[in-house]
Amino acid sequence: MSLSPSKISYLQVTPLTLVILFFLLFPVFTIIVVSFWDFNAYQLIPDFMLENYEFLLTSDVTYKAYLTTFFYAFTSWAICFVLGFTVAYYLAFHIRSPLVQGLMFVLCTIPFLTSNIIRMISWIPLLGRNGLVNSSLQAAGLTDAPIEWLLYSDFSVILAFVHLYTLFMVIPIFNSMMRIDPKLVEASIDAGATTLQTVFQVILPLCKSGIAIGSIFVITLVMGDFITVRLMSGGLSASVGVLIHNEISLLQYPAAAASAVVLLITVLIMLSIMFRFINIKQEL
Repeated sequence: MSLSPSKISYLQVTPLTLVILFFLLFPVFTIIVVSFWDFNAYQLIPDFMLENYEFLLTSDVTYKAYLTTFFYAFTSWAICFVLGFTVAYYLAFHIRSPLVQGLMFVLCTIPFLTSNIIRMISWIPLLGRNGLVNSSLQAAGLTDAPIEWLLYSDFSVILAFVHLYTLFMVIPIFNSMMRIDPKLVEASIDAGATTLQTVFQVILPLCKSGIAIGSIFVITLVMGDFITVRLMSGGLSASVGVLIHNEISLLQYPAAAASAVVLLITVLIMLSIMFRFINIKQEL
């Protein structure tokens, strides 16, 4: 008995559909359901209540946490974009040998062979009050006392984010640049354009897809991160991820689920705004 092409197509997409259903949609649906439940110090109580969302959306702590999270996300994104675009531009247009490009890429990925926590902790002896940076500055006579804001501050949190996620911006932008026809760059230069004009008017528009993909990675990762904020701020800053982690630690699962749903909606809104400026499917 032969199957029709339409039935064969359905059979081909069935495995992927089941994976998405059980590992993505079902967990999200479960979180949404639990976000409406009640709870006490001992158990979860199946119910349908809006108190979790009411408390979440009317709390000053929530607003401050979201403002802090947005600050971390957009500041980290801006720095990662500048660094990622610069590194990708150098690799794509200044390194001609594919072998050297590969070696440079491997050098960029070496820090990612260790865990995120180890890479974050490695900043503490460098930026601490008696760390290497402060000791060097005082020994050189550039400062009279240790610089306090180097560690356990917003600066250290953003520094850790940039350290962790810059490569997520480099790779997609580099891939986009490698697909640019070199003749376009040569034509721009022959037409009298400066290097900056060529970058902003030729290369940058042709890298929109890579920039968008890198931005999605960086923003979503920073928005949902909590361990980096806890370690690098010394517990002095609270992001949305930290609030969710604290609620889970206190066994307040419905409240944590409500926070996760609001965070998911916020990230989806941000991504939808980004998609209005660029059609990734068309660009790819």
